[in-house]
Amino acid sequence: MYVYGGIYGWRKEITLNTYRKYRLFTTILPIIFILSILPWSEVRSLPVDRNIVPAAAISPVNPEASQEAADLLDYLVDLGGKGIISGQHDYLESPDEFNNKLKNASGDYAVLHGYELGAVNNQSKETIARQRQAVVDSAIKWHDAGGIVAMTFHQNLPGTTPEWSNVHMSLSQEKFDAYVTPGTAQYKSLLASLDEVAVYLGELRDAGVPVLWRPYHEMNGNWFWWGQKDNFSKLWDITYDRMVNKHKLNNLLWVWNPNAPNEWAGPYSAYYPGAAKVDVLAADIYNNDYKQSYYESLLRLADGKPIGIGESGELPDPVILSQTQSKWVYTMTWGKMLTENNSLQKIQSFMGNKLTVSRNDYIQSLRTKTNTAAAIISKNGVKGQYFNNAELSGNPVLTRNDKKIDFNWHGDSPAAGVGKDSFSVRWTGKIKPVYSEKYTFTASSDDGVRVWIAGKLIIDSWKNQSGVSREGSILLTAGTAYDIKVEYYENRGDASIRLMWKSPSQKSAVIPQNALTLP
Repeated sequence: MYVYGGIYGWRKEITLNTYRKYRLFTTILPIIFILSILPWSEVRSLPVDRNIVPAAAISPVNPEASQEAADLLDYLVDLGGKGIISGQHDYLESPDEFNNKLKNASGDYAVLHGYELGAVNNQSKETIARQRQAVVDSAIKWHDAGGIVAMTFHQNLPGTTPEWSNVHMSLSQEKFDAYVTPGTAQYKSLLASLDEVAVYLGELRDAGVPVLWRPYHEMNGNWFWWGQKDNFSKLWDITYDRMVNKHKLNNLLWVWNPNAPNEWAGPYSAYYPGAAKVDVLAADIYNNDYKQSYYESLLRLADGKPIGIGESGELPDPVILSQTQSKWVYTMTWGKMLTENNSLQKIQSFMGNKLTVSRNDYIQSLRTKTNTAAAIISKNGVKGQYFNNAELSGNPVLTRNDKKIDFNWHGDSPAAGVGKDSFSVRWTGKIKPVYSEKYTFTASSDDGVRVWIAGKLIIDSWKNQSGVSREGSILLTAGTAYDIKVEYYENRGDASIRLMWKSPSQKSAVIPQNALTLP
């Protein structure tokens, strides 16, 4: 249960009575003693019949999920029983603060970086937009550096001001019904709120960033406006449909994240929207209340899908979890509780444990893993042919695959063997739009540039120019691969070229690698 006490004063107030502690202790002590004498590899191999679906059967619930999302889910499924991913949450206003504190304290970064998209301090729209953009920018950098991204959305009741009291509030069943009934004013405000955050999730999609997306968490408690509603699944279905079918957010893995079913929260199953729209199941566990039944009931409900600890105040003991709760694949410490609820020694011990996966461990595992996904990803981008003249004539002196067309060489050469001045480049490949609508392409260059889409010349500015932007538009169909050709030449001095696109449903951005395919 959340209590708000200032800008970052979100905390859980959960107190276990002495009897419950004693009962838990006496229940697991004999098990811990027996299993502690076994090596970790033997513990993992102990026969446990939970009717788990084979790993190969677990795939993203969105049939159009990106390769990056599918690869991440594969990793999580495979990790079960072998270790636990370290994770750290940060707030909207300071998206890197506690993640960096964890690194400074332990020497290692966590793998999972949790971010926030909800605004709770009554900020202006402009401030919220700036803060959300900072979150997106950080998440892209985090992914590019080898980490995993999670997104939380503390959504204020749609149509109200972005204050904590409008998130952490009680809402009657009757009033809630209006928000999940198509055609009502409340329903329209819900969609508008989802559309706002979809823009930022779309930027992550376009940057090739898979996201553990955990909306409407702790729904089995009554401290959020969406909590303990008998038709919670309607809200989940509306959100899934809007994000997947309207906004084409195929980079999302859908994390259904209730609270541990303690005296303040109901059982998991009453609020489960079903396996068809959930990729990962997680539970929020505070005050070291790692009761075995919380784990067992979530594992049964998951039926082979990966499970995680969505939030915790106290870092768990990886050794204890490996003995009795080995299928947790990640844990995420909540914000400032990292330092408020955990000593420096405990932080260092957790991150240094051989069962804890740090970011460096994760990066190394990806480097050593060989599968078909690597070959699929390598096909994305465009083929660049570089000429040592400004006329694209003769044979290219260099042919290479470029991830995207976004270069600023200043006064330098693009590559060894290519001159600093009087050179030209031709990029070719395929481009696949996300939406069926008119796309506007913008080419900013120093000097000349021409752009063809589907054989149509939409930008033609083949002349000496300095940092000029030219636009051209064309109607495209979602999911269709169109030929793209871009030609560029540099006269002398500075050299740069950037190709961007936008549509009514998509913010202006550099065309990402995952939208481009080699010829």
